[in-house]
Amino acid sequence: MTWEVLRRLGRDRAEELRSTLAERVATTAPEDLATIVYTSGTTGPPKGVVQTHGNHMAALTSSKQTTPVNPQWVHLLFLPLAHSFARLESFLGVHRALTTAFAENIDALPQNLREVSPHFICSVPRVFEKVYARILAGVEGGPPAKRRIFRWALGVGREVSRLQQEGKPVPAGLELKRWLAHKLVFSKLQAALGGRLAWAVSGGAPLSREIAEFFHAAGILVLEGYGLTETCPVATFNRPDRYRFGSVGQALPGVELKIAPDGEILIRGGNVATRGYFKQPQATAEVFEPSGWFHSGDIGRLDDEGFLYITDRKKDLIITAGGINIAPQNIENMLKADPFISQVMVYGDRKPFPVALVTVNPDELAKFARDRGILAGDPAALVEHPAVVERVGRTVEEKNTHLQSYAQVKKFAVLPGDFTQEGGELTPTLKVKRKVVAEKYHAALEELYR
Repeated sequence: MTWEVLRRLGRDRAEELRSTLAERVATTAPEDLATIVYTSGTTGPPKGVVQTHGNHMAALTSSKQTTPVNPQWVHLLFLPLAHSFARLESFLGVHRALTTAFAENIDALPQNLREVSPHFICSVPRVFEKVYARILAGVEGGPPAKRRIFRWALGVGREVSRLQQEGKPVPAGLELKRWLAHKLVFSKLQAALGGRLAWAVSGGAPLSREIAEFFHAAGILVLEGYGLTETCPVATFNRPDRYRFGSVGQALPGVELKIAPDGEILIRGGNVATRGYFKQPQATAEVFEPSGWFHSGDIGRLDDEGFLYITDRKKDLIITAGGINIAPQNIENMLKADPFISQVMVYGDRKPFPVALVTVNPDELAKFARDRGILAGDPAALVEHPAVVERVGRTVEEKNTHLQSYAQVKKFAVLPGDFTQEGGELTPTLKVKRKVVAEKYHAALEELYR
């Protein structure tokens, strides 16, 4: 059915269905079921979250008080619509009288950004990670003069970013340098994102602080938020005028947070889907308290100003054979900051030390092989080449210097292909399904402990 046919059907049957529509609007109550959205299934089988109209309206009302958008702004929606994050964004467009442009597909995203010129975008961290990796790879592959100009511009941007984060004015001399840095370097990045991006939202998984600070230095503010399908899916958000990189912001109006004795984040508010999971009363009772508190399964801390910092998933925490707790996502984000590395899964629960499965960026791998005259047409054979393993090893060694000895990655394996949704290793929001990966590469993981 085309858009034109749909509109004509509406016009032709408007009078016939007027009373039906009026009845539905009048009789629908906030506690009525709106939709059932299934969780991503990163830590187990997906569960259907029963979301009411009241849950969604509470989320939209909270978002309106913290998200400064203007009517007629355009946003480009490219997240999977089966995911709660995308549903909130689509509802936000209607609620705030925005123009919602739907991307053709993820591969067409660069072209769609230039066509639509959105005022804001909502994304998962993986998209920002890929843009960051592509930029760094392009700079490193360029002539020395280009690298020097880029590093100078980035240094200027970081200085401006530091002052902005501290709420201090930018001196006139530094402002002039920022204008020049934008003209020479950062204008190209902003043009690639449409040219009028006021800010971007990152959610669905942790965003590396290094990447958030890089984009801010380039003049693009990425605001990280936090929530789950069970919270429709908001709980906290960094505001454009009140943000801290590395945190997921402060609680939204109407949302309460508290940290349980074991470090778990508990959430309560009108947006929390307290009706629980569809036809799963036991699973519902495990995480939804009668008092309204929802047990998120995430570990975190609150600072003195109420900014929330996520340290890891409760179920993802690695407890080594020595009884030491390790947060794998922090280590994974550090390693993925290298453009050569695409995906990482740190493993080691009840093992003597942590190890990692690493996938390599295919474009960077091909370039690396060409530059070194390595002849190997098959990527599976190429990742086993000593030079490639040594290149990954250098990154692991460098990042280990920033970790406590017990959290350092002692061994790693470079996998022949990247994690994909089609292969079952990634969720629709591009998070790694740890259980799936651990089972699929069980032999490789066991080999690392021999």
